[in-house]
Amino acid sequence: MDKIEHIGIAVRSLKDAGPLYETLLGCKSYKTEEVASEHVITEFFKVGENKIELLEASSSESAIAGFIEKRGEGIHHIAFAVENIHEEMARLKEAGFKLLHDVPKKGADNKLVCFVHPKSAHGVLIELCQEIK
Repeated sequence: MDKIEHIGIAVRSLKDAGPLYETLLGCKSYKTEEVASEHVITEFFKVGENKIELLEASSSESAIAGFIEKRGEGIHHIAFAVENIHEEMARLKEAGFKLLHDVPKKGADNKLVCFVHPKSAHGVLIELCQEIK
């Protein structure tokens, strides 16, 4: 893994959370994007090398909707940038980690993504991200 790519934060409303994070971080978001396959709308902020992703459910089928219902708003996942997502998935699988996908999916911000089950990482949902070239 190369670096922390971003931290994902589940929010009920981007309309409410976006302006708050603009004030908190002292910058405007650089991208809002819907990921229809995941039933989520994302909003990204960049502060130096660090990124924050706000996630709002676009339907009740979204994992974000379920997360907020169970736990409330807050940190949802930590994403790590990887050079080769297929190799990293194989390495983690071989090491005994449970992956939520057998193949990477197209995610937000021009990335291929795969998630590591939180039970494999002491309760933290981990996202692997590879830039789509």
